[in-house]
Amino acid sequence: MCGIVGYIGDQGAASILVDGLRSLEYRGYDSAGIALSPGTGSFTILRASGKLANLAAKVDRADATPLGIGHTRWATHGRPTEENAHPHRSQNGKVVAVHNGIFENFLELRADLQNAGVSFASETDTEVFPQMVALLMRRDGLSFQDAFIASVKKVRGIYALACLHADDPSRILAARSGPPLCIGLGEGETFLASDVVPLLAHTRRVIFLEDGDLAVLTREGADVFRLDGKPAGRAIQVIPYDPVAAEKGGYKHFMQKEIFEQPQALSNTLLNRMPLESEGLPLDLPWSDDELRAFTRVSILACGTSWHAGLVGKFYLEQLARIGTDIDYASEFRYREPVVVPGTLALGITQSGETADTLAALKEAASRGAKTLAICNAQGSTATRQCDATLLTHAGPEIGVASTKAFTTQLAVLLLLALRLGEVRGTLDPVLRDELLQGLRELPAHLERALALEPQLKKWAQAWQGARDFLYLGRGPLYPIALEGALKLKEISYIHAEGYPAGEMKHGPIALIDAHLPVVALLSEDSHREKTLSNLQEAAAREGRILGLVTEGDKGLDGIAESVLGLPAVHPWLAPIVYAVPLQLLAYHVALLRGCDVDQPRNLAKSVTVE
Repeated sequence: MCGIVGYIGDQGAASILVDGLRSLEYRGYDSAGIALSPGTGSFTILRASGKLANLAAKVDRADATPLGIGHTRWATHGRPTEENAHPHRSQNGKVVAVHNGIFENFLELRADLQNAGVSFASETDTEVFPQMVALLMRRDGLSFQDAFIASVKKVRGIYALACLHADDPSRILAARSGPPLCIGLGEGETFLASDVVPLLAHTRRVIFLEDGDLAVLTREGADVFRLDGKPAGRAIQVIPYDPVAAEKGGYKHFMQKEIFEQPQALSNTLLNRMPLESEGLPLDLPWSDDELRAFTRVSILACGTSWHAGLVGKFYLEQLARIGTDIDYASEFRYREPVVVPGTLALGITQSGETADTLAALKEAASRGAKTLAICNAQGSTATRQCDATLLTHAGPEIGVASTKAFTTQLAVLLLLALRLGEVRGTLDPVLRDELLQGLRELPAHLERALALEPQLKKWAQAWQGARDFLYLGRGPLYPIALEGALKLKEISYIHAEGYPAGEMKHGPIALIDAHLPVVALLSEDSHREKTLSNLQEAAAREGRILGLVTEGDKGLDGIAESVLGLPAVHPWLAPIVYAVPLQLLAYHVALLRGCDVDQPRNLAKSVTVE
């Protein structure tokens, strides 16, 4: 969570920092601030609680100060107030720092600093860092850089840090252990940010810092080294994203734009991955067919929406590849002493590639002998560098906090992986393989037809925007889509919603059903259809208000559903991708009608880089 930006060059930093923070605001928006260093032995620090607009109103964008750092916050330690907003400074005013992460030993460090006569102005863990740097310089005579390194060695936890000294306007010091940091290299100017999006307006030449890296940014570039002082040798990567892709492009919200980008995003996912005639799927994995056959189990590790994708993936892998598959919340995996058997493939699913719990779970699985594979949307992210192999989703930048196109492209990659494993294991019926591959080729067009249901979904939203609760029901691979639909509604409209396997409804949730409860039913032409219809009859008998998503032409809900929308007929294994789209639109329009902040829902952040 939280977003960091930094700039050193010849342009005015104020405008660059504010624009950079705006593109990072999805990472946190409880408060924001910038520190500008004019090189006169002091700082100009501007901070504000709430959205970035509150800070922007205080900033003179014409300010020519050429050095500064900034931060947008998702609160961990301390309330989301101006006093707790970053940047934080030392008592003598000479050192400022911004921080993403958590210092687990901050109470101990704070007590030591207070015993040394230091007083604090905030409730945050971050403030200990500039105070520590200043104390080491004053008391021990260390240089700014040496004091910074010594302070990094003292903190425990996860962090991305950027730090300035008022008497040393020639550099920005940075460090990373957990949350992402990347450096953008321009001509006579250097940039720092929590991800590449703020950099793209200025440069595509990027250095990604690794855990344990420290960096010195100057106008001429950046030196990256390890804590022991040895050069880190990080490569410069050229990022292909177009900065225009991170703009709204005429849509009211990023979420809306990203929902409607799904046909193109899916096409990008499938590009160069569709086999010719009888060849195997060209997934460009680093393992031979024999090595793929040697995998005896898959362990899926993910959080949130990615976990729902993984649950669909479990259906794909077990039924198409006939390989036993476990799925864990990444936040639970490493704390339960997991049994990782020989031949395990640990599959981490993460949009950003920076989700702290997923990275830690993958590391734990690897330490127990598993090979690791990331399904990720962010080239160059930690997950892609940490894992043995990566399958990129190629969804493009996703700015809205509530994931949409990242989810559907994850489903497509999981299906491709299951097909590839099914090929080499000899478990996949060739006729079914060809049918699914042809269905994937046609899927972008089917998503366009699903998107065309938006006017009817707006009517659903208008009718039920005042509901206190929603229940989403599905079976088989549509059960995880019910979970995802409920999550989307909760995330952005703040309505309580539950997703449930339809067959489990009578084991508890049926007690909630009455004439005031909308029940969103997912019904496809699959082997579960008749059972699901029976479950929905039970809901209707308790006066539940059924809103049905069905295959075009299916009349099974006629007479019991309040409203039914028909979706394109696709193979049941492709239905999860198609059925996800109207649920995203429903959540979007309910939130819009309720006046919620769709792109930046309260208390959430796009990339959860703390545990």
